[in-house]
This record gives sequence, C-alpha cells and structure tokens, in this order.
Amino acid sequence: MAVIDATGHVVGRLSSVVAKRLLNGEEIVVVNAEKAIVTGRRKTVLAEYTKRRNRGSTTSRMRGIGPFYPKRPDMILRRTISRMLPNQQPRGREALKRLRVHIDVPEAYKGQTFEIVEVAKRAPQGPVLSLGEVSRQLGSKF
Repeated sequence: MAVIDATGHVVGRLSSVVAKRLLNGEEIVVVNAEKAIVTGRRKTVLAEYTKRRNRGSTTSRMRGIGPFYPKRPDMILRRTISRMLPNQQPRGREALKRLRVHIDVPEAYKGQTFEIVEVAKRAPQGPVLSLGEVSRQLGSKF
C-alpha cells in the first residue's frame, strides 16, 4: 500500500498518476488533500469550480438529476481521480475501491514515510490555489 502526500502536487497530474497505478492493482492512500494545488489565476479557477458546482438541478421536482460536484477537498480530488478511470467498467470500479483520500493525516498513517510523485510536484512559478481554498470558496466547512 502506497501513502502519497498531496502537499504541493498539481491536482490533474497527481490524479493521472494515481489512476494509472490503481489500474495496475495498487492500493493507494492520499493524505493532505487540502494542500494539493490547482494552477491558474484565482478568478478563473474559482469561476470554473463554481460553474461545475452549480450544474445540475436541486429542485424537488427534478431531484436526482446531476452531475453533482463535491465541496470538500478530499471528495474533489477523489472525483478527479475517478473520472480518469474507466468507471463504467468493472475494472475501473474495482480500482476506485482501492483508493482512500483524506484531509490532513489520519492517526493510522502518522509515523509512516510518505511518497512524493515527482511528475506532479510543482515549484511555485505562476498563480496557484490550494484545494482547501477552492473548497472554502465553494462553501465547505472542512
């Protein structure tokens, strides 16, 4: 089982690497999901996530018509990874069951060394937002 620290990793790059490893049969735990970053200008990033969040109907007559987008950073990261898997096929659904995403570091993983995905790590060059900031703007109370 691999434990990956998402601190400073770009969400999309991390998701693609994790999805590929899940399809190969690995069990993966991602910690510190709120510290993963999204690149781009603040206004543009928040507008895109708000647009996704508001998509779908919430009226009682139309309840159940999605897609519904999560607010919490761990669920945003999990959804991003799941959309990179063939989730309509049995192998994609089985792969998603091998994934755990956590906000912060749970007690069970406190003493372990965390893996860093070099391809997804980014030095701060341009404007970035953490998933925690995006989540708070969407109204999460994590």
